[in-house]
Amino acid sequence: MQDLESLSASQAIRALTRREIKATDLLLACLDRIGQRENTIRAWTSLGKENALMRAKELDKGAIKGLLHGLPIGVKDLYETYDLPTSYGSPIYTNHYPSTDAVSIALIRQAGGIVLGKTATTEFANFKSGPTANPHNPKHTPGGSSSGSAAAVADWMVPLATGSQTAGSIIRPASFCGVVGYKPSLGKISTAGVKSLSQAMDTMGCFARTIGDVALGVAAMSGDHELANIQDLHNKPRLAICKTINWASAHTETTAALALARYAAEAIAKGSVGEFMLPKSFDEITQIQSRIMSFEMSRSLAFERIHFPKKLSALLTKQLHSGDTISYVQYEKDLLRTHELRSQIAQIFRDEVDVFIAPSAIGEAPASKESTGDPIFCRGWTLLGLPCINLNITTGPLGLPVGIQLIAGPGKDHLLLSIARAFAYSLPDPVTRDQA
Repeated sequence: MQDLESLSASQAIRALTRREIKATDLLLACLDRIGQRENTIRAWTSLGKENALMRAKELDKGAIKGLLHGLPIGVKDLYETYDLPTSYGSPIYTNHYPSTDAVSIALIRQAGGIVLGKTATTEFANFKSGPTANPHNPKHTPGGSSSGSAAAVADWMVPLATGSQTAGSIIRPASFCGVVGYKPSLGKISTAGVKSLSQAMDTMGCFARTIGDVALGVAAMSGDHELANIQDLHNKPRLAICKTINWASAHTETTAALALARYAAEAIAKGSVGEFMLPKSFDEITQIQSRIMSFEMSRSLAFERIHFPKKLSALLTKQLHSGDTISYVQYEKDLLRTHELRSQIAQIFRDEVDVFIAPSAIGEAPASKESTGDPIFCRGWTLLGLPCINLNITTGPLGLPVGIQLIAGPGKDHLLLSIARAFAYSLPDPVTRDQA
């Protein structure tokens, strides 16, 4: 068998449930990899080695536990854990131990997953860069805010890690690090026990190496175990390239990735894969998302602003002040407009298309540790609450990964996973096909 740390989550779980490998051996292989690479990548804020090993030994001796039996998992340090510190990426919460797990983490443990440690997040899952480096080139950002989770999976430290997205915090780092990132439909996974930025948009999800892996992760985190059983496509889907009004921001490598994606899509599509332009009513969707996020974030962090203003970064303080300048009247208008746009997009998916193909980011990861990259190609889909998945398609001029995202209609997570797997199988490069 191949080196244990390089097994995908699905491969590892099959071997674990057949008792072909031990959970303790898999865990030790992951810890060994972390020991080799953590000084460079800095993906982790804490590791729970003793508790994880104790749990692995219990699972090796006991009955098969569930969907994630014996699998080591990284947990974004935005999710509360009772046995590991949860800092939310802020010095305000250094050595903060919540009394309970977030709902999704409790469900992961119930499904047999082993919480190996907490992965680095940006400050309160916002835009201030954290310590994590991109595994493909440490001089580049891994993206954010789920930086540690994406980097840990990409660097073979752990086969599965949790993330969250309010703007582009799963899809963008997945693209920058060259892994599969899955943001399910809004509300699919409980946000209870996860530090909130925006109640209207916060969405939990995960990173892994294959579509089947992320399906397992979200199935366990949500309780929708049928997600783990990805169905084969029996009908050809309606696919279209959606460039959105922000298309001018796309770099050359992104346009090349979409061209490759079109080629793969045509192998499985019903008819040709053309371009779809959203109606003009969607032209302000990025601005609406930004305003709602800023307004709600300034309220969500009210306690920290009042009691610990000097422990907030200058960038976050500026963003919170910007949220204060948005009136409640404007906020209500934006919420109403969001409701209308969500109804419109649902109609478009019913009548015209099954899945959109769109950029995940403007290009490959920027050569800067001061920026996590621009989420402009994710903001709108997050506001609409749609399920999205990033697949690695090509590399940019610097040899860094470039992904595209597939987007399905509201609540159509099962369909998205089926189409994504068929899409991955149709990719010309054997390496990228492995994402299926």
